[in-house]
Amino acid sequence: MRIAVVNNFFPPRTGGSAHLSESLAKGYAARGHDVLVIAAAYGGAPAVEERDGIRIVRLPSWQLPQTRLAVSFDILFATRPGIWRRVKKVLGEFRPDVVHQHGQFFDLTWATGLWARKKKVPTLLSVHTRLENPQASYHGVFRALDAMMVRPPMKLHKPRLVVMDVLMDEYIKARYKKAYAGLDYIPVGVEPDWTLGGDPALVRERHGLGDAPLILSIGHVIPLRDRVTLVESLPKVLAEFPDAKLLVVGRTYFDAYQKRAQQLGVTHAIVEVGVVPKSDIPHYLAAASVESHEQGFGLGTATLEAMAAGVPVVAPARADNFPGIDLVDGGNIWLTPLGDSDAMADNIIAVLRDPAHAKEVALAGQALIREHFTMDRVLDKHLEVLGRLAGE
Repeated sequence: MRIAVVNNFFPPRTGGSAHLSESLAKGYAARGHDVLVIAAAYGGAPAVEERDGIRIVRLPSWQLPQTRLAVSFDILFATRPGIWRRVKKVLGEFRPDVVHQHGQFFDLTWATGLWARKKKVPTLLSVHTRLENPQASYHGVFRALDAMMVRPPMKLHKPRLVVMDVLMDEYIKARYKKAYAGLDYIPVGVEPDWTLGGDPALVRERHGLGDAPLILSIGHVIPLRDRVTLVESLPKVLAEFPDAKLLVVGRTYFDAYQKRAQQLGVTHAIVEVGVVPKSDIPHYLAAASVESHEQGFGLGTATLEAMAAGVPVVAPARADNFPGIDLVDGGNIWLTPLGDSDAMADNIIAVLRDPAHAKEVALAGQALIREHFTMDRVLDKHLEVLGRLAGE
């Protein structure tokens, strides 16, 4: 097959959808398919690049101003005079059998969707992010954006949608009714091997942590992953483990947790690491006593990678988060109700109190990732869907 992969976010831009789209593109190529990636320019990366068996074309982009509405996130758009001409030329020369888009609210998705509709090329769209904001003042704005800007172009080319978890399933059915051709349930994929083999001493020495229990939290801090509940759990945790430290690894786009930490007097227990190279993540995972990466309600790539590394995970999620895959509270993960800081504190304390039992649960979580979430398994499912679409 000739597969065009489309995502405004693509490495060197970091983030879950960027890394997943790159892994899938490389996987498609490794399986013998011709792959073109269309992305937005970012960070001085070359406009045209060939590597790992794929060709990457990055179109000139501009960044949305970092406002509260945009959750201070560096969102890239490629819309400018000539974008339609560029997309038409690049896709016309490549002649894809199918287009795999990532992100429903990006202009490259809309432009390539319009091209695919005109050329009768099937599209598969992976919906990575729910267009939501927990702040009540923005709730209506995001619903309106979904209704007026996202749903209409989606309805024009009616892609099949990749659904990654039960929350996304509910969101899609509520927001995009009659705007898609069908749903395929494929969880997010991870590459477990790269998470292993880290040196915990490097992290402990870098941040002067000694033998302190480490609560690791990986991922950019945005409103849907604000770490506030995690910070509110700290007083109870510190009462039993006074030398415990919370390491926040990722860029802080939303500072509510920092303000809450000051109010609670726990800033001394928080280490704001910021963005680190991907090659450093295994060292942080190896050093962690427990990982808690708040995803609003649900689990994302960073949490699954922590489980793949054999790290005990405490997370606000439902047992049915992934359709057909069982999360077992206290069996392969510790689950907490959304916003319940006491429950989160109790689970973190349970992990720190009994490291041997925590390791048993972590190994069960690691086995779950190997069984259901490896990139090979996820790649197989994507190629099955893409092949069916191309055949139709």
